[in-house]
Amino acid sequence: MWFGKKETQLDRIKNKLNQAKRKDKAFSEFGASSHQYRVNRKLTAKKLTDWQAHNQVTLPEHFAQFLTEVGNGGAGPYYGIYSIEKAASNTDRQALLAKSVLHPGMAKEEWNHLTEPLTNDEDIPDTEYDEVCNKVLGGMLCIGTQGCEYDMYLILEGKHRGRIVYTSGFYPDHPFFFVYEDSFLDWYERWLDEIILDYDNGWFGNRMPGDENSLIQIYQSAQDEDIQEKALDGMFKFKKVSQPTLSFLKNIAEQSPKHRTIAIQLICKTSFDAGGKYLLELLQSEGHEGFLQAVKILRASSKTVDLTEFIPVILQRIDRIDDPETLRYAGDFLKDANH
Repeated sequence: MWFGKKETQLDRIKNKLNQAKRKDKAFSEFGASSHQYRVNRKLTAKKLTDWQAHNQVTLPEHFAQFLTEVGNGGAGPYYGIYSIEKAASNTDRQALLAKSVLHPGMAKEEWNHLTEPLTNDEDIPDTEYDEVCNKVLGGMLCIGTQGCEYDMYLILEGKHRGRIVYTSGFYPDHPFFFVYEDSFLDWYERWLDEIILDYDNGWFGNRMPGDENSLIQIYQSAQDEDIQEKALDGMFKFKKVSQPTLSFLKNIAEQSPKHRTIAIQLICKTSFDAGGKYLLELLQSEGHEGFLQAVKILRASSKTVDLTEFIPVILQRIDRIDDPETLRYAGDFLKDANH
């Protein structure tokens, strides 16, 4: 008996592209108005072979499959995926042919040593600048942009072949960011899933993937505080959370000094009424740090929430603030509130 062809990841992606377009009919997601969830005509196998021969590279299998079975660029995260021709034109050939030197979790010291000629020498000759730049971006293909100085690269060779890297300027202490997924298709499908699920997609790919339950489990099982913080940070993509998740966040706010502030931010983002008492506690806490964090949260909520009840508390404290940053934020908040 024939039960039909098993759905592949590429089939799912094609179906989810249609679902995402129906979900975001107004193209309100970041970058959607530019690609409108449409992909370009598929690349033929011959054109792919010719391109690879001409450029002396072999594309990772998942990306090659996308180009030949879904589309030669078009719809994708941020402003979309470049066609293979545009990707090549946005990638320096010397970088394309170089070895990949980046890796996930790169230490700040290693990054600073690698990029030092680009950040510390204003008089560096153009040829030397290009040489170092091509080394940093070596073994990668630029497949799209996030706008401004932020781009998306695909690693073509080495241990991390197939991974996506988000790049920015060459800043000290800021290594380029590897997304969590191991392949282009996994990253791309996650983008579609998060649109369909109506997640906050503004910084797609930067936060840990997973739904509420999986992120809670990661937090609870992790021994590393950094992983716990990343699990909490992953929750910022949720516009609303369930009551069990809200209870989980309240428990952290009440019992975990290390993660208290981020838990309160999440509570206020997803259910501001539930976070009000925690904000009042921060505003009345000793020192300026808790007060500063509370004012930052309030300013972020000022366009959607009535914050009248917090104004007297801030006014009572403002004459005793001696930290310039805290005073600036408090002043800006009161100015926005017409006080």
